[in-house]
Amino acid sequence: MADPKGFMTTPRQDRPRRPVEERVRDWDEVYVPGALLPIVTEQADRCMDCGIPFCHDACPLGNLIPDWNDLVSRDDWRAAADRLHATNNFPEFTGRLCPAPCEAGCVLAINQPAVTIKNVEVAISDRAWELGFAAPQPPDRLSGRTVAVIGSGPTGLAAAQQLTRAGHTVAVYEKDDRLGGLMRYGIPAFKMEKRHLDRRLEQMRAEGTKFRTSTVVGRDVGAAELRARYDSVVIATGATAWRELPVPGRELTGIHQAMEYLPLANRVCEGDLASSPMSAAGKHVVIVGGGDTGADCLGTAVREGPASVTQLDIYAQPDAERDEDTEPWPTYPKIYRLSPAHEEARDLRSAPAANADARLFAASTLRFTGDTDGRVRSLHLVEVDAARRPVPGSGRTLPADLVLLALGFSGPDRGDGLIDQLGLELDPRGTIARNADFATNVPGVFAAGDAARGQSLIVWAIAEGRAVAAAVDRGLTGSSRLPAPIGPYDRPMAV
Repeated sequence: MADPKGFMTTPRQDRPRRPVEERVRDWDEVYVPGALLPIVTEQADRCMDCGIPFCHDACPLGNLIPDWNDLVSRDDWRAAADRLHATNNFPEFTGRLCPAPCEAGCVLAINQPAVTIKNVEVAISDRAWELGFAAPQPPDRLSGRTVAVIGSGPTGLAAAQQLTRAGHTVAVYEKDDRLGGLMRYGIPAFKMEKRHLDRRLEQMRAEGTKFRTSTVVGRDVGAAELRARYDSVVIATGATAWRELPVPGRELTGIHQAMEYLPLANRVCEGDLASSPMSAAGKHVVIVGGGDTGADCLGTAVREGPASVTQLDIYAQPDAERDEDTEPWPTYPKIYRLSPAHEEARDLRSAPAANADARLFAASTLRFTGDTDGRVRSLHLVEVDAARRPVPGSGRTLPADLVLLALGFSGPDRGDGLIDQLGLELDPRGTIARNADFATNVPGVFAAGDAARGQSLIVWAIAEGRAVAAAVDRGLTGSSRLPAPIGPYDRPMAV
């Protein structure tokens, strides 16, 4: 501890955001550039260097959080970067996209605001790149073994980087024209600018990882052919089979899945399109789903200039504070949080139908109605109780020219033929079945990330990639020195 009294004398100070009216006019990240450095050292001083750091258990990567907090407080950025990269391949991703379960597990959070762990993490990562502490790490020698990784999301990239550094020849196959999976086309640029992703990909190329884009395994390349070509295969395709909303009127034009809408906006930012064919400009927009994907749609729609935008959440509005009886420390609590997108919608009064931040809580969609041309024009909803039973007399109608379904994902998409061609077994949830070594029922084929775990957080995705890399390395060479932070059956802390 650089300052033993830091947690008593220094209040929490979060990374400042740019003014709402400024940031909604562009797609840059919402935070004030360079504003972290003046505050992050004192914020790191708030870490108590606990004898039992529960933040380690809350983070599936096992990040050495007290270690790098102490080093940042002493301005030792090189050592802090080394400690951070020892457990996390891509801290610039998690520092921007992870909801920070580590902060929920911070011991200080028992009775005070937690240490700003996520902000310290992203500051270390950014400084590491600025100061040249993130140089490529090519292997000293090659093993002669080959591995194919299918999918270039955080799981696939983490697995590929670990295996490349271990000396194996690795090729990553990606179905889209650019690498990154949902980080590329699902996550809006205002949450993470794609330069962070591109920079890491260049590092991986310099280390020796090969990439094959615009290649759908199962269609462009036969799954069995790929398996025969490589010593091992890692399936990290994610859980991209979206959930549907089977209500009357679903067939109307203008009702789309979130992952049909968000990639188009990202392609506008990439320069592929002048404007999105699904743009929210001038439309009454309703987003069905209260999670992070729904918030991504909200922030995107606000930037496109809608007539109104409202987000429906079937759950009741949570309290501002943790309920110690149902969600005790150090579990990750369901509390009221104001994301940058909700702050923007609130300040711009984008949702006149909602009370404050564009969200209608405890709201369930009953049906859609449209005009004579078959286009959606309204959404009919009802308030529900805790058991999701309709509350009598609570029905209402919202104008809706564009409806976005952000209801989550049920498992891997089977449309490409990969699962069926390989004869992979699925578990009862519809995800790829695997054993304690991340191995599927097909010899030499491993599964990791959301495709096997189910929909989860980016920090779990990276942990899965690191763990499956260790399993593959062990299978190829008989032993492995690669870290395996989690097992396939590990789950977040819960009551």
